[in-house]
Amino acid sequence: MTLQVGVLGYRFMGKAHANAMARLPMFFPDAPEIERRVLVGRHEGALSDAADRLGFESITTDWADVVEDVDVFYNLGPNHVHAEPSIAALEAGTPVFCEKPLAPTLEDAKAMATAAHEAGTDVPAGCAFNYRFVPAIQYAKRLLEDGVLGEIHHVRARYLQDWLVDPTAPWSWRNDEALAGSGALGDLGSHSVDLLRFLVGADDLAGEIERVSGHLRTFVEERPTEDAAAGEEPETRPVTVDDAYTAQLEFENGAMGTLEGSRFATGHKNDHSLEVHGSAGSLRFSLERLNELEVLRGDGRGYETILVTDEDDPYVDHWWPPGHVLGWEHTFVHENYEFLSAVDRGDAYEPNFDDGLAAQRVLDAIEESDDSGEWVAIE
Repeated sequence: MTLQVGVLGYRFMGKAHANAMARLPMFFPDAPEIERRVLVGRHEGALSDAADRLGFESITTDWADVVEDVDVFYNLGPNHVHAEPSIAALEAGTPVFCEKPLAPTLEDAKAMATAAHEAGTDVPAGCAFNYRFVPAIQYAKRLLEDGVLGEIHHVRARYLQDWLVDPTAPWSWRNDEALAGSGALGDLGSHSVDLLRFLVGADDLAGEIERVSGHLRTFVEERPTEDAAAGEEPETRPVTVDDAYTAQLEFENGAMGTLEGSRFATGHKNDHSLEVHGSAGSLRFSLERLNELEVLRGDGRGYETILVTDEDDPYVDHWWPPGHVLGWEHTFVHENYEFLSAVDRGDAYEPNFDDGLAAQRVLDAIEESDDSGEWVAIE
């Protein structure tokens, strides 16, 4: 059966997922057949242009027209529109794939996870943590599961960008708490929290994150809007979210963790890196070198750089000959392959809304800690 897909959102993430859907039949021949049926957005003119470019058959400006009439609903809109359309789709029995963070607030994330549970295990509800599907991350997961690093002592994750360093960079919905929920914390920190949970969250590794201590900072308090007429002084709007955050973590099994995220880290374009240190070894990864994993084993006197591009490495057999590197966009192909295959089979999918909610609990506790100045236990 061909799966008819409806997608809300056609900008950054809309392009990434439309590209992934187009690549699936070329490189993953066992993927289910899909039809990019309808694209949802607010402005008909821009929407029509996007549908032509991204390969969608039709458009609509009302998501309510879509959620019951497609086989799969992708919610790639801004954070404040994650909850209502996703819950409506799940109530209609339509599988949902939603961008991260799952919601702008913990309350909305709880409601979404509840709707996913009520829809049943044969209606997958996926949360868009695409970095789980980097081959080097999958390779690292295998090493950790095999006990290569031993008892986990330290974990570190940082996600650094610099696109807001310029104080004249224009205001957007990402600078508004009502629309985004938080700033660097939700946008970047959600990825870091999910990767740490994915890699070391098992009971025999570090376990779940139990408590946090967090600090948030906004460096520029207001930004100019983009709609000023030529020659006029631009209006400004307040920035009501964080520009950067740091956090300390305590894991269930005693491991220590640190997190950092910033949109003000000059010179860092998209630097998502992590480290895991154990009693028998360590590993390091950076998204800016996403085909490589650095591993220190046993009595080694230095890190070995492993190029994760061999045919037997995760997902690599679907692409190019050994040694030919993959890129950021390939993570979306892997992600869509796994999610749409789960939908086709009526199987469970991970990362799901429970994973999105678990990350949201950590983010919420970091904000609470910043407000109180104290360590906060995860609910």
